[in-house]
Formats: sequence, C-alpha cells, structure tokens
Amino acid sequence: MDAFLTSDGLVALATLTALEIVLGVDNLVFIAIVSARLPAAQQPMARRIGLGLALVTRVLLLLMLSWIMGLTRPMFHVAGHGFAGRDLILLGGGLFLIGKATWEIYAKVEGVHEAAHARGGRRGMLGVVVQIMLLDIVFSLDSVITAVGMVDDIPIMVVAIVLAMAVMLVAMNAVGGFVERHPSVKILALSFLILIGVVLVADGFGHHLPKGYVYFPMAFALGVELLNLRYRTRPGRR
Repeated sequence: MDAFLTSDGLVALATLTALEIVLGVDNLVFIAIVSARLPAAQQPMARRIGLGLALVTRVLLLLMLSWIMGLTRPMFHVAGHGFAGRDLILLGGGLFLIGKATWEIYAKVEGVHEAAHARGGRRGMLGVVVQIMLLDIVFSLDSVITAVGMVDDIPIMVVAIVLAMAVMLVAMNAVGGFVERHPSVKILALSFLILIGVVLVADGFGHHLPKGYVYFPMAFALGVELLNLRYRTRPGRR
C-alpha cells in the first residue's frame, strides 16, 4: 500500500490506467459488435458479462506473472523462427478476429443473419459469451504484458486494471448504442478489428508493429467518419 502514497506510484497508476483504457477500446468495440447479435433486452447483460470476464482474466493473468513470462520462451522452431506460447495465443486470436470481423462485415452487407438476430435466445447468449471469453484471453495478454513492462508493483497493476474496467463499463452501453445506430460506424469498427487481427498475427510471427502506427490511422479514419455523420445529419445540406 505504500506504493500508492508516493508521487511515483500515483503517476504510474494514472499512466497505466490511461493505457489500459486505450488498450481496452478494441475489446470494447468487439464486445459491442458481438453482443449486438442478441435481442436488445439481452445486450446489456452480455456486455456486462463480457467486461466482467475481461476483468477476471486480466487479474488472474497478473497473479500468474511467472507463467506469463514463461510464454515468451520458444517452444518450437519453424524456418528458423521460434514460436512461444504467447505467439500461438496471438496467432490464434488474430486469425479468429480476422475471420469473425470478415464474416460480420459480409453478414451486415448481405443481411445474412437478420433472422438469427431476431431469434437470439439462450443459445445465442452462450455463443456470444464464449466468443467474448476467447478474445478476452488475447486482449488481456496484451494488456497484462504492457502492465508488467511499465510497473513493478502488482497492487498498482490490479488497481489500474480495475479502474480502467470501471470506466469501460460506464461507457459500454453508450459505445454499443452508438455503433448500432450508425451502420457505417459498425463497418468501420469491424474493419478496425481486422486491422487489429493482422497486427496480432504479425506479432505472433515476431514482427512487432508500434501501436502508434496502428492507432493513429484508426483515429484518423474515425474522425473522418464522424465528420461524415455530422454532414449527413446537418439540416438543409445539399
């Protein structure tokens, strides 16, 4: 607890919390899009469960630091490149994200699962929760590795992650509702998920892309889309 009483500890807590929120945005968008497949009455519950699973996963991974660090040791080599457990998780998660987002774009454009969306039900809720749980592992790994690289004090890491999750929980319904009301934003968000999936696959193969090169184009594209939304809703436009 003494770490929280120092200026360095407070700065580390604030910085790590902000980074965890930024790293959690992709997870937030994924949860919003996947939960939108459910009936409107079930969506808030699915989103809360998704963020709850993300929080539990991150805290458990933090408490298993030795295991996480062991995931960086190569388990086998292919064409001279060593693959560690972390690489396999990133590869699997990235490929899943690319496939899922591509299917969602196709289904959104072609209207493939409008009927399935209307049915929803218990089975749909279970499927959504399982998908969220699988991707939470990948997103949590990235988040925890960032925390481990920034801070040495585990309590600070845990508090930062809890605070970040609290912020995302408050913003969850607003993000989900906004994405669902604007189909073009949903397509853009799904495109972001494909990009993130490609980054995860590249990272799994040992090609690390700086986050700034990924988040800046995403922020720029989102800014342009928001301007388009503003233009389309402006009274008297021509």
